[in-house]
Amino acid sequence: MDRLEDQVEKEARDLSILEAVIENGPIGIVRLAEETGVPKHKVRYSLRMLEDDELIEPTPQGAIPVDNIDERVATINDGIDRLVEQLDGLRDVFAAAE
Repeated sequence: MDRLEDQVEKEARDLSILEAVIENGPIGIVRLAEETGVPKHKVRYSLRMLEDDELIEPTPQGAIPVDNIDERVATINDGIDRLVEQLDGLRDVFAAAE
């Protein structure tokens, strides 16, 4: 469970960074750290992951969201909904075993 919790926290951090980029882009590491309260080294890592996932693009002025970010966010939200359903199903399995 600890690994899953750690992964969910990392994903939540990435999504908070993405939200700040969408709302304030172009935006750099220092300002992202100030806006989100996330340490700069973790902001840098999240930006790299978001770029690898093709959700943001680096520019000389700072990170910006990709052109089709609305579609990408909808896909992310659909994925989160599916995960919640799967976790609810797991909870039901364990509840029945008690």
